[in-house]
Amino acid sequence: MSMATGFRGNLWQAGRHARSLARTLAAPLLPDDVLGGLHPLWSRRAPQARVVRVVRETADTTTLFLRPGLAYAAHLPGQYAGIGLRIDGVWHWRTYSITSRPGASLLQVTVTAVPGGLVSGKLAHDTPVGSLVGIAAPEGEFTAPTGKPLFVTAGSGITPVMAMLRSHDLSDAVLVHVERTPEDVVFGHELRALPGVRVIEWHTSARGRPTPEMLDELVPDRPAREVLACGPAGLLDALTEAWPDVRVERFQPKRADHTAGTGGTVTLSASGIVADVAPETPILTAGEAAGALMPSGCRMGICHTCVGKLTAGAVRDMQTGELHDAADQPGRPVRTCVSAPTGDCTINL
Repeated sequence: MSMATGFRGNLWQAGRHARSLARTLAAPLLPDDVLGGLHPLWSRRAPQARVVRVVRETADTTTLFLRPGLAYAAHLPGQYAGIGLRIDGVWHWRTYSITSRPGASLLQVTVTAVPGGLVSGKLAHDTPVGSLVGIAAPEGEFTAPTGKPLFVTAGSGITPVMAMLRSHDLSDAVLVHVERTPEDVVFGHELRALPGVRVIEWHTSARGRPTPEMLDELVPDRPAREVLACGPAGLLDALTEAWPDVRVERFQPKRADHTAGTGGTVTLSASGIVADVAPETPILTAGEAAGALMPSGCRMGICHTCVGKLTAGAVRDMQTGELHDAADQPGRPVRTCVSAPTGDCTINL
């Protein structure tokens, strides 16, 4: 029975591939289109990865083990990649830190479900083995230290550091990780068993949030170490103010003081959609809420996937505070994920 079933399955697979090949050869397609038609992981123009394993780390955090396609480029420890999900026929992209070491047979990304998050919730709770996800080239400058390291992380901020810890033979490293309870620590068992790394867990449920002064008491030789930090904005802001040389990775864009626009009506000229945007709301967020299919990636001003040309009116960059006015620079590219309107404006999206 099993041999017959397997043979029938092989015939079905062979027939499916033959039909796919016939469809691709019947149209004047590019070579990459032919490869993608034969196998979804062979395309270089639309790279994808297949989910081959899913591991629940905590109640709201999941690691996906991915087999990337031919187009995937090697990453450096600490970098991130764009991960795309097709939901109701539309691709939605977010960026996630790569938690596996370079050269591993499978790529790992660890996702924490954000309340109300369309992509993070589906990736963390509803992406079964066998699923295909889009994958972009690795990016990011938050990479492994060259000196004696001190890592300060909180919550999902452990994810880019985890790739560094897995990739290097560290003999004198310190990790201070902040989390609400021991059970909430992502990779807790692995972290506690790391050789050559002094791991200090700080549980806020019992001790409150640490200050830079408290961390200096925990790690007295901190000034002699290369400090890398990743976590919530409040922690990173406090560390950068107290320790000027700290290297940080932010999952949310840092906003300059007094960067809100006045709000206004944004016209997306390519789609014809009009959105009323509040002063503190990024144009990307408001456009999506109005039903526009807006390009996006990191959603924090880094990858420039969301850029559109400002053809009328003015916007304020919420990171730098800079005002961009189409009257002075018609057609200027603006990052919609970190820009808010200052009055009515038009963007070619």
